[in-house]
Amino acid sequence: MSETGTETHPLVRQLPDPRTAPHVRYNPSLEELRELAAPDETTTEFGSASYVSEFRSRSADRTKNTVDDEFTDRDYDLVEDATDRTASTELLCIDRLMGRHPDATFCCRLFVPIEHARIAYAWASLFELADGQDPDLYTVQLPDYDETAIRVLPDTGFTAVLGTDYTGEAKKSFLRLFMYRLKQQGGLGLHAGSKRVNARTDDGDVRTVGQVFMGLSATGKSTLTSHGCWLENPEDAAMLQDDVCGLLPDGSVAGSEGKGLFIKTIGLGEDEQPELYEAATDESAILENVAVDDDGTVHFDEDRYTSNSRAIVQRDELESADEEIDLGRMDQVFFITRNPLMPPVAKLDEEQAAVAFMLGESIETSAGDPTRAGESIRVVGTNPFIVGPEGEEGNIFHELIDILDVDCYVINTGYLGEEAVDIGVTESVTILTEAARGTIEWTHDDRMGLTIPETVPGLDIEDYYVPDYVDDYDEALADLRTERREYLSQFDDLRDQIKAAVY
Repeated sequence: MSETGTETHPLVRQLPDPRTAPHVRYNPSLEELRELAAPDETTTEFGSASYVSEFRSRSADRTKNTVDDEFTDRDYDLVEDATDRTASTELLCIDRLMGRHPDATFCCRLFVPIEHARIAYAWASLFELADGQDPDLYTVQLPDYDETAIRVLPDTGFTAVLGTDYTGEAKKSFLRLFMYRLKQQGGLGLHAGSKRVNARTDDGDVRTVGQVFMGLSATGKSTLTSHGCWLENPEDAAMLQDDVCGLLPDGSVAGSEGKGLFIKTIGLGEDEQPELYEAATDESAILENVAVDDDGTVHFDEDRYTSNSRAIVQRDELESADEEIDLGRMDQVFFITRNPLMPPVAKLDEEQAAVAFMLGESIETSAGDPTRAGESIRVVGTNPFIVGPEGEEGNIFHELIDILDVDCYVINTGYLGEEAVDIGVTESVTILTEAARGTIEWTHDDRMGLTIPETVPGLDIEDYYVPDYVDDYDEALADLRTERREYLSQFDDLRDQIKAAVY
């Protein structure tokens, strides 16, 4: 799609031509890939494939890119060794399209050894066929390498994934560069889900609202994005993207994954997540590190291998998934947090929204660092895959939402105070639905320093007033604001007006 120079870069020229190289099997079908992965498969009670990997989360601490990190000779040697090995290793080569938007479509080429066909099978199930386009982005994944290292050359469009067999590394190697390339075009990559809601307003008209949900893995992003909001015709809600998309300068939101979703499965059940459960129990699903017995019995509630168990599910199996993956316009953005001092929802002005973007307050999950799962953390943009200065991302976000006149909110999907009041899916979805309808009445609360709901149809919002559940609330809030200011002070390139808007 883009003129990146990757076709003539010396590094890329070292890679084998999959159409002519005898040791490379090029673009086998999904059925063939599953057959090649058969030695590693446990077939589930639903007829789907289940695999267990050695690595069960991203190796974030072993990932470097040439934009943000100083590459040593050793780093370049790792990249060169990866490309050299493609000349002699029996490989699978898979081409897939990431995105459909005219300004945000990239052809991605993955090389992986044949004995690790399950990685290719899972990854290929997320994206659409490339139909012969020349690649824009390349990843070589060599799980049996004797060192774990992920080395990224963003401007070349190349990633070497060495010494890890985690499927998520292949997926994120391309999505990381998808976001980087969109930023180069004046937009901004978002670790976010997107949704289109047709909602009835107070005057009886039906309006279309584009909602975007920014949050770390396992904070409710997939649940809120895929939820149908209990709407009935002429109202409806459709999930467009679950994980990564891109806000473009015209306000449209480009999707990335056209075929599948890579969802967390720990605790997945029929009651609160019926759509995701149904898709994960379909024959087309691919399970990774899920507890599956030898006879195929699946236990989504068991962390036998990891609490970061995953499933690739097909969009076709989700009733809420739209045929489209691009959102025409972003009208509302929700920052998902688990901070117990935050209300169920608050409406933010442009500067406060940029603060929320920079803070990225959440909890660590097993998808990031399993050793710190459950700890409070801050990740700019709730996006661990930013390439380039993080303060610059906050400035771009602030500019875009100001120009595009986007309504911004922080939504708490955790609990209030010391786990005194849980905010469940019902409460959160009610808030999203009424925000789309425009029926929430807002008021500024001086004590909290936030604009919070005065009324929410269908919800006794007065029962969720945070100061009622926190001992010494004013002191706790003052401490939180001090922490936030100190955190933002580290970003030298972040505008002062954003730093001054700490709430």
